[in-house]
Amino acid sequence: MNKEVRYAGFFVRLIASLIDLIILTLPISILIYFLNDNAQVIEASNYQEMIQYAQTGNTVALIEEYKKLLINLFSFSTWDMISFFIFMFVAVVFWKKFDGATPGKKILKIKVVDSEIFGKITNTQAITRSFGYIPATLFFGIGILMVAFRKDKRGLHDLLAGTAVIHDEDKK
Repeated sequence: MNKEVRYAGFFVRLIASLIDLIILTLPISILIYFLNDNAQVIEASNYQEMIQYAQTGNTVALIEEYKKLLINLFSFSTWDMISFFIFMFVAVVFWKKFDGATPGKKILKIKVVDSEIFGKITNTQAITRSFGYIPATLFFGIGILMVAFRKDKRGLHDLLAGTAVIHDEDKK
């Protein structure tokens, strides 16, 4: 590639992810919610109880409610795992079939490319990048925040997959 490569920074990638969240993730999540017989919704009444316990100084009950809340938040059901794999599959399909771009990336004119040749990514790279989000989000998302501090704007998932996100100069 003869032209200068412009790496996509943290905030443009964040905005692309938020767009994808609305366009892709939300509809899939709603569908899975209705397919799931045991869907759990965190109700406002739980928070009201916790506030009441805190105001009355009942720390034992407050801690117990908080534990229940955390267990519900971090217990993964079969449907959670199904939705995770659906999201990963959808991302891989978009990266492979739509020139390295999900809808959010397309709108912002950025795309995922091979970090060496700045061309299309392979199936292996797409799958590795997709699963690379797991370790990238651990430890307070440090693997994602790397994008803000690296010169090549690559996160842990990009490094694992040999990919980069660049501005799509052809689309300008």
